[in-house]
Amino acid sequence: MELDVVLLSRLQFAFTVMFHYLYPPLSIGLGLLIVIMEGMFLRTGNPIYERMTKFWIKIFALTFGLGVASGIVMEFEFGTNWATYSRYVGDVFGSALAAEGIFAFFLESGFLAVLVFGWNRVSPKMHFFSAIMVFLGSLFSSVWIVVANSWMQTPAGYHIVGEGLMARAEIVDFWALVFNPSSVVRLTHVVLGAFIQGAFLVLSISAWYLLKNRHLEFARRSFTIALVVATLTSLAQLIAGHFSAEVVAKYQPAKLAAFEGVYKTEDSTPLYLFGFPNSETQTVDMGIPVPGALSFLVHKDFSTPVTGLDQFAKEDQPPVALPFQMYHIMIALGIYFIGLTCVSLFLLWTGKLFQMRWLMWVFVFSVVGPFIANQAGWIAAEVGRQPWIVYGLLRTSEGVSKAVAAEAVLSSLIMFTLLYALLFLLFVYLLDRKIKHGPDEDEKDVDSTRHYDFIDAISKRKSSASMMDSEVMSFRSNLEAEKGA
Repeated sequence: MELDVVLLSRLQFAFTVMFHYLYPPLSIGLGLLIVIMEGMFLRTGNPIYERMTKFWIKIFALTFGLGVASGIVMEFEFGTNWATYSRYVGDVFGSALAAEGIFAFFLESGFLAVLVFGWNRVSPKMHFFSAIMVFLGSLFSSVWIVVANSWMQTPAGYHIVGEGLMARAEIVDFWALVFNPSSVVRLTHVVLGAFIQGAFLVLSISAWYLLKNRHLEFARRSFTIALVVATLTSLAQLIAGHFSAEVVAKYQPAKLAAFEGVYKTEDSTPLYLFGFPNSETQTVDMGIPVPGALSFLVHKDFSTPVTGLDQFAKEDQPPVALPFQMYHIMIALGIYFIGLTCVSLFLLWTGKLFQMRWLMWVFVFSVVGPFIANQAGWIAAEVGRQPWIVYGLLRTSEGVSKAVAAEAVLSSLIMFTLLYALLFLLFVYLLDRKIKHGPDEDEKDVDSTRHYDFIDAISKRKSSASMMDSEVMSFRSNLEAEKGA
């Protein structure tokens, strides 16, 4: 059996990108929560928020380190596996990736030292400023990476120089590159997904502490802040996702057709809630359609047809099965996040949430949901773009390096798999240690649960003493009344 160098190169890059993408969304989401928590500490002076900030900064630093280590490999893969592609987009990506390094990575890594080691060395306001800068650095990093990727989806602000293998795209309008037709909506979609992922990690760890009856006040406050963030961002993601799908329908209709299993262009195009696309029969087997729903979402009426795959040449059609399932998994998880967080926020408002142990267990395991949703979204977007590596300009089969051997790609893929598996196990081990250790405590800042239990005990004793005093006074008054009689 002959090895396919294009397929192996795609698998290798997909694996390294997917592993790397476990960590940047966590950094972005945790960065937002750290800013909120430290801001609460500055506003209230309550030491519990300081403890919260210090603990989650440790988790943030761990994810940042793994993200950097796992992301370096991709830079080399552009040259080793995708030399033709790198030559084609190098002038375009050069400016975007340079901006990412200058405005994002250096900003984030520079202030990270102050954030992690600056306690008691800089003023509280300066430390809070460093938290904001680290968060903005992680956010700016996503901006430039998404801009570069969005240009591959909807190219703009360029012209083509050269021909054949020597052809390359050059920027003629930098701001058209930055604000290409899909960059803003895709960036919003990505950032909201990162906020959800970071919030659910905090929810999961906090719920575990509550179930184990540890660091209760710390866990309640962390859980409450993360729940509010998760609820708001999950609702916002529903809107952002809709606008993102509209952009896909306008600029990449073949991709939308793959997402929704639309093989034939027809009036009142249905929206499938579930199913299994069958490219041989051009149908969605075991599907549950909602008649006209896709037409309404795309065209705002129930009758206008949505462009199907039958409008594209066979060689220009993307695969359907994988993008369809990944797209629907992402949407299903998004609806799950909205339902879970909205119900939980209502229970929090009524004061019943933290008494529901089964729901806390749901939150402990729901942490995997945002990871799956973010990965599924990227798989759908990238596989749905096929057969183009730059949509409408350069095919994936044309972008691979001409000198690379399939055997070399396979051996490096196996090596990366083993290495990344070890890195992931190391991450899980270190994360587990930090969770089991919990937030730091000292003599000035004892566990709030013990503090409040002591206060409650004193209150009960005072209440009992007051009752005894009142009984003694009543007895004395009765005795004096009898003597007077």
